[in-house]
Amino acid sequence: MNTPISEDKYVEFKSSFNDAVIESLTAFANTLGGKVYVGLSDKGKAVKGFQLGTETLQKWINEVKNKTQPSVIPDANIVEIDGVKIVELIIKELPIKPVSFKGRYYKRINNSNHLMTLSEISNMHLRSFQSSWDSYINPDRSISEISLEKVNQFIANCNTDRQYPIMDDPLTVLSKYELIKEGQVTNACYLLFAQNDVFQATVELGRFSTPTSIKDGLTVRSDLFTEVELILEFIRKHINKSYIITGDPKREERWQYPMDAIREIVINMIVHRDYMDSGDSVIKVYDNSIEFFNPGRLADNITVDQLLSGAYSSWARNKRVSATFKEAHFIEKYGSGIKRISEGFASYGLVPPVFENFQNGFKVVVYSNQLSEAVSEGVSGGVSGGVSDLLEFIKLNPGKKTLYFVDHMNIPQRTIERWLKSLRDDHKIEFRGAPKSGGYWAN
Repeated sequence: MNTPISEDKYVEFKSSFNDAVIESLTAFANTLGGKVYVGLSDKGKAVKGFQLGTETLQKWINEVKNKTQPSVIPDANIVEIDGVKIVELIIKELPIKPVSFKGRYYKRINNSNHLMTLSEISNMHLRSFQSSWDSYINPDRSISEISLEKVNQFIANCNTDRQYPIMDDPLTVLSKYELIKEGQVTNACYLLFAQNDVFQATVELGRFSTPTSIKDGLTVRSDLFTEVELILEFIRKHINKSYIITGDPKREERWQYPMDAIREIVINMIVHRDYMDSGDSVIKVYDNSIEFFNPGRLADNITVDQLLSGAYSSWARNKRVSATFKEAHFIEKYGSGIKRISEGFASYGLVPPVFENFQNGFKVVVYSNQLSEAVSEGVSGGVSGGVSDLLEFIKLNPGKKTLYFVDHMNIPQRTIERWLKSLRDDHKIEFRGAPKSGGYWAN
């Protein structure tokens, strides 16, 4: 047998059998499956003197079984590499997850094992049952705490342009949409239709003149549908609006930001928030930017690049909330929100929104700064305008590297490199840090 090329998300090398082997097997079982080769060095070379006894494989399998919960049993094969017999332990992704090793849960990311957080553990367990936290009954809440008036408004929204309108009473509708089960309220039902404040859904909003100077603030903790409108009302209150004379009797309004895109960001915040996290959602409105922060990072190790390109398979953190928002026409199509947000800002000729995993959550930052026509169209004409736009973008996004500007400004890499050189020659920017981890900063 040929030596495996290298360690990666599916392959691990171990020079001997020990607890680290079992840890890797559980990480593979919790992710996409994989193989552990016992008897190979980190470089994939057979360990000299490695030997197997007649009962070795069975002993190892039993040890894996006894130290995992639920128990896992890997397939074991003896293979020969460089004239030495080693062991190949194979584990498939388990349908019921997560699997623990000595009470700890691991997942495989690239070529290493990572200890899972409590949120990741619970989400993986729920997903293995094709469920989500919001689908479960909330034993602390009752139907008397649900506003039937809000449910009737939901039904009215559902019936908009619906060929066959919903005619059932509110409680029957909630049952059909699995928002109440066995006469009990689910987490989603309470979040969506609570009569009173929902502290679990708190959103803190602020209008800032500087990062430390707040001019106005609002705390929102209502049902999720109402939160969308209250948040948008606060944002509209604190951003600029102009009027465009078009020749028609009615003037055309133009907000500082494309409001359809802002609404999409807010809905995404509400729908995809991790409501098991004790932190609050936070929105900060500045003179020329708005920051949206949500508890809960991107699920399933989805990267921001995958999110922007659409090259991922999404899993709704809150399946019932997502489905209910879609029925009420708050969501047009699953997975298309990010594209509509980006297109909305592009149509305004604004700097593209910045999406990033931030601490234990996810952050979106939007700017009202205009890009020049050259940058908006992704062409290299109008170099002086393009250079100044790049400088402005670096000021807004310090510490980023060349490919970040290429991706977010939609400009060819050679053009970006030429503009960066011009800015460095003029001492307007500098590169700080190591080549692999550093980035550009404005002087």
